[in-house]
Amino acid sequence: MLKEFKPALTFLIRFLGIYFAGNIAYGLYVESYGERPDVLTEWVTSQTTSVLQWLGDDVQAESSTHSPKVFMKNETGTVLSVFEGCNGINVLIIFVAFVIAFGGRAKAMAWFIPVGILVVHVSNLIRISLLYYVSLYYEQYFYYVHKYFFTAILYLIVFVLWAIWVLKLNAIRKDVSPT
Repeated sequence: MLKEFKPALTFLIRFLGIYFAGNIAYGLYVESYGERPDVLTEWVTSQTTSVLQWLGDDVQAESSTHSPKVFMKNETGTVLSVFEGCNGINVLIIFVAFVIAFGGRAKAMAWFIPVGILVVHVSNLIRISLLYYVSLYYEQYFYYVHKYFFTAILYLIVFVLWAIWVLKLNAIRKDVSPT
């Protein structure tokens, strides 16, 4: 009976192993910065402010000197605080862990993983940009939009990428003759 579940169990063990290893490595990376924001969070916040500046907003990123966050400020003050959880790395770890655990051709993974990372990253920049506007104009909705709506959207994007990976891989497997 265990034989019929072997592919699912193998996937689950691989996924959890990669997921936990990625999160431990990322956690150690973040902890190494102590009470300062990590470089990836600063980078994502800087890119987001560039997007907003391109859209015509007068916004700047300013790293905190006493806590692990980066402030997005306009002429009236702080509009948004970006923490390490906002930089999208945890979502990327989940995406990459799934693709590697599911398996497939190395050549396909070599292009699909970077493309997926780019899609998730750009989606996250859009998410933070929109959160800036929600915080600026609809502050009373910020908690729900941040916690539920945009989180669901980001994970939906990852799910669609996974579906593309699985369906693409299954299409390749169907083309292969068993003889």
